[in-house]
Amino acid sequence: MSDLVVLHEVPDSKHGTRPEERSIEERIRLGVAIVDKPAGPTSHQVSAWVRDMFGVPKAGHSGTLDPRVTGVLPVALADATRALEAVLEGDKEYIGVMQIHQDVDERRVRSMMGRFVGEIYQIPPIRSAVKREQRTRHVYELEPLEVDGRNVLFRVRCESGTYIRTLCADIGDALGVGANLVDLRRTRAATFGETDAHPLNAFRDALAYWKEDGDDTPVRAILRPVEDLLRHLPRIVVKDTAVDAICHGANLAVPGVAKLSDHIRVGDLVGVYTGKGEAVAIAKALMTSDRIVIAKSGAAADTARVLMTPGTYPRLWK
Repeated sequence: MSDLVVLHEVPDSKHGTRPEERSIEERIRLGVAIVDKPAGPTSHQVSAWVRDMFGVPKAGHSGTLDPRVTGVLPVALADATRALEAVLEGDKEYIGVMQIHQDVDERRVRSMMGRFVGEIYQIPPIRSAVKREQRTRHVYELEPLEVDGRNVLFRVRCESGTYIRTLCADIGDALGVGANLVDLRRTRAATFGETDAHPLNAFRDALAYWKEDGDDTPVRAILRPVEDLLRHLPRIVVKDTAVDAICHGANLAVPGVAKLSDHIRVGDLVGVYTGKGEAVAIAKALMTSDRIVIAKSGAAADTARVLMTPGTYPRLWK
């Protein structure tokens, strides 16, 4: 919160609840399980297991991992599923093994991989869940960590929705010998890294402590609040008077802004919060930070997805 520009100090409100002070039931309703997905099940199966474990009506994951792929899979519970689209704005990081189909000089392999950093074109694989048409994706970093014969251990940091299997096949085609992905692990999704992820049985154990011993500490420790799904987005903190209007889908007007990140650009997705740090909505910025600071009126952001239940804060708008 230290990087926020303060326009109005927000007095401590008698409404709402700080995320860390939610009841255990609220913690689950607005909770996110960062699962270390095992090899074998689909991402959808993992979400369903987490849903049933916590006894919530729905759960959803962000960034599908193939059955054989392991690693960081954020699974949102119940009402936290509304915020999943925010994770797609964050980048992803993977460690993988690519197998080249013929012997190629290591320097040539490293040089060719360097040419796949930046904007790349991809056609999703046949078995993917999206329409098969060419699209661009951004590869921020592609680092060969070790080359052992035809096997290349690599790390890649890329835009959400980049197909690593396709990336390996394209590198193989560019080398003229073919290549395929043989092993892959996601080590980060947006701000969630491997140290944040837990195996499925850790969630089961935490729930058992709560249900059998009445101790909810392990559940609180292992479940992340919905707000963590927005950590990588710029922030706007709003006055209490603006909260319920936004919950009803209204756009955020300039007079409702109390604090904001100093680097917001027009078109950016931003997280909208109460003074207590509760996520209210995801919105698309209609003004830059500098413009919001000097403007007296107008719409600062277009509400894209409401996260908070209407009526949580009183209706203080006409």
